[in-house]
Amino acid sequence: MAIILGDHQYGKAESRLVRIYRDQPRHEIRDLNVTTALRGPFEPAYLIGDQSNVLPTDTQKNTAYAFAKSRGIEAIEQFGLDLARRFVHDIDPVEGARVEIEEYAWERATVDGTEHDHTWLRKGQEIRTAAITVDATGEYVIAGLKDLVILKSTGSEFAGFLVDEYTTLPETHDRIMATALDVKWRYDGTELAWDSIYADVKKIMIKEFASLQSLALQQTLWHMGTAVLKAYPQIAEIRLKAPNKHHFDYDIGRFGLENRGEVFIAADRPYGLIEATITRDDASDAGEAWRFSAGLA
Repeated sequence: MAIILGDHQYGKAESRLVRIYRDQPRHEIRDLNVTTALRGPFEPAYLIGDQSNVLPTDTQKNTAYAFAKSRGIEAIEQFGLDLARRFVHDIDPVEGARVEIEEYAWERATVDGTEHDHTWLRKGQEIRTAAITVDATGEYVIAGLKDLVILKSTGSEFAGFLVDEYTTLPETHDRIMATALDVKWRYDGTELAWDSIYADVKKIMIKEFASLQSLALQQTLWHMGTAVLKAYPQIAEIRLKAPNKHHFDYDIGRFGLENRGEVFIAADRPYGLIEATITRDDASDAGEAWRFSAGLA
C-alpha cells in the first residue's frame, strides 16, 4: 500500500485590513478581511520539512498591507487580482494563488444634520465577497455577498409536498419567507465594472425575491439566479445558498386572542437549507475557480 500526499495549499487566513484615505479633509475607509493561499511544488515542506520553496504566510499578509498603501483599494475584485498576480508572476515557485476577500461596509455618522468627515457607523446590510484564482489555466473572479437578511410578510406558499407517517407540517398558502442569502457568481473576464455590476446584481435579486409569488424557496432561488444571468452575459454561473429562517404562528388563542398571521415566533434552528447552482449551457470552464482556501470558504 502506498500513502501519497493529495491536494494541498497554504496561506494566511483572515488578515484584517483597514485602509484609511487621509489625503483630503473628508477621509474614506475600506475595511477588508483577506485570505491568501498558494499552490505549487510544496510537497517537500510536507514530506521532509524542506521550506526552500515556501513563501512565508507572514509575507503573504505583509504583501496585502503593502498593496493597500501602494496600489490602493478600489473594487475588492481588482485588489484580489493584483495580489494573486503578484504571487504567481513574481514569486518563482508559486504556480497558483487564491485570494478571498470579505468587505465590511461603513456609513458616515451624521452630526447636527451634516455627514462627518472622519466618523463612521458600521453598515450591516450584507458582507460583500470576492474570490480570485490565478494559475496556469487563467484568471478567475468570483464575486458575491453573504448574510443579506431579507424577509417578506406574504407572497409565499408551501403546499403539495410529499407526506409520510412522520409529516406534521401543515400546508400554507400565506406565510412569511425569510432568509440570509449567501450568493456567489463567476465572471467571464477580468476587466469589468465590478462595483456597478455588484450593485445591480443585488438589486435584481431583491426585486425577484419581493415580486415573485413563491411556491417554494427553491423556486425563488431559481428566479433570482436566472434573472441575474439574463441581465449579465458577463456572468457564467451563480450559486445561491439560503437558510430558511422559519417564522411560526404563536398560539395566543389560549389568552382569548385571535392570531390572524400577525404574531410569530422566529426560530433560529433547526432550519431548512436550500442551495442551487444556475449556469449557462455554454458557460466557460471554471478551472480551479471554486476550489476554496482556508478561512473564508
